[in-house]
Amino acid sequence: MKRRRIVVLGLMGQYPLGGMAWQVLHHVIGFRRLGHDAYYVENNGAPPYSPRQKSIVTDCRPNVRFIRDTFGRFDLGDVWSYWDSGGKRWYGMGEARSRELLREADLLVNLCGAARPGDYADRKGRLVYVETDPILEQVKYARGDAATKAFLEGHDVLFTYALRLGDPGTKVPPGPFRWHKTHPPVIVDLWEAPPPRDPAKAWWRTIATYFNTGKDVTIDGETYFWSKHPNWDLVMDLPRTTGTRCEVALVSPREDQRARFEAGGWKVEDPVKISSGAFVYQRYIQGAKGEFSVEKDDQVRLHLGWFSDRSVCFLAAGRPCVIQDTGFGVRVPTGTGLLGWSTREEAIDGLARVSRDYAAHARRAREIAREHFEASVLLPRMLEAAGV
Repeated sequence: MKRRRIVVLGLMGQYPLGGMAWQVLHHVIGFRRLGHDAYYVENNGAPPYSPRQKSIVTDCRPNVRFIRDTFGRFDLGDVWSYWDSGGKRWYGMGEARSRELLREADLLVNLCGAARPGDYADRKGRLVYVETDPILEQVKYARGDAATKAFLEGHDVLFTYALRLGDPGTKVPPGPFRWHKTHPPVIVDLWEAPPPRDPAKAWWRTIATYFNTGKDVTIDGETYFWSKHPNWDLVMDLPRTTGTRCEVALVSPREDQRARFEAGGWKVEDPVKISSGAFVYQRYIQGAKGEFSVEKDDQVRLHLGWFSDRSVCFLAAGRPCVIQDTGFGVRVPTGTGLLGWSTREEAIDGLARVSRDYAAHARRAREIAREHFEASVLLPRMLEAAGV
């Protein structure tokens, strides 16, 4: 395989959170393990966000430190750069090296749509879009939104986590594009951890929101919510009524929402503390019994087969996942290690099944991660589809 120069464009500086960091790391380290020269550049010019202050800030230094410390743990201190549009300053590799890479790289990976294609018009390589949160872009394109049209058409290749996009019976219009189906990649050996000493006393965990706004869509007169609140309501009292130990790192809950979770038997944790660093986030997942979670209303009801880059980390750590079904079973094996549920009764049954033979489910969780989500399996397919 010819050695290629690959640049990942992402959001880990803008949003210095553990999950965002691992999303980038699995791509950068994954490509490097394949023998390529992979780099990270964040030059979208968006102002930095402070998770602790829950607001946009002007001082990017904590965000830059987050990037530096994260890559430094893997001896990759010289492969990243960040453009501070407020201070007009480049951090990391610096401006000259960053601009050279953006112009000369064989492949630019626009992760999460972090970058505007028009900013890379002088590139010599291919620009691919990795859509991690499908539905909204497809609906906006179908309605003739000019900005969405320019964004999607500005890429050479499109990837999506919507495994059933375009399948018969699905309602989301794929448009005139060829969408390559993929999963969130994970590097399994980076997540390996011993099982809980006493699985019966360990906690099911997840990191989640209760209520979101901003990306709801209406298709054929029916509204689909970019929010988890309808599905949380299905299982809000499940821990209390079943005696199951369930914990959620709940993002920005109102006091009444927190009170509802706690009344339902949930242990509510601070997600800022858990996501303050890539390795704090990792330890939180490795310390769980497994993941029990709901998914957003639009992903569940439109059933496109979406899968979370959070859940693949649980699987790689050998932690079984009992998560709400979005149709992912069309391409990923379920039943042991990974269990999808649609009703409250199925959720309860899934948790009980894992508890009855935890060791078997834990082994299978890691096998699923290795077979279906491992970066060394997924990223070569991305390179092939991109023609590099």
